[in-house]
Amino acid sequence: MSQRRRTPLLLALTVAAGGLTAGCTIREAICRSGEYPVAAVDSTTGRACVADGDQPPTGFVRYPDGKEPKHVDDEWDVYWRSHKLDDRGAEVAP
Repeated sequence: MSQRRRTPLLLALTVAAGGLTAGCTIREAICRSGEYPVAAVDSTTGRACVADGDQPPTGFVRYPDGKEPKHVDDEWDVYWRSHKLDDRGAEVAP
């Protein structure tokens, strides 16, 4: 391989390797900007996003204040995988 062809390849590999060693700094949001997450009633897996200002759809409730998941795998995202909410948004004993 010529020097001219090798340089872009090496540069691309260096950038890719740098991104991998830098760690994951970008956290995936649960909902987009202008939305908030809601939980499916009596479920550990159901979740949706609702536009700010709108009410949750039937069968969904808001998470308790201060316990809303913001990013995938954050403290509350993990917590709600094993905890449920009733139709009034109160926590159901596991």
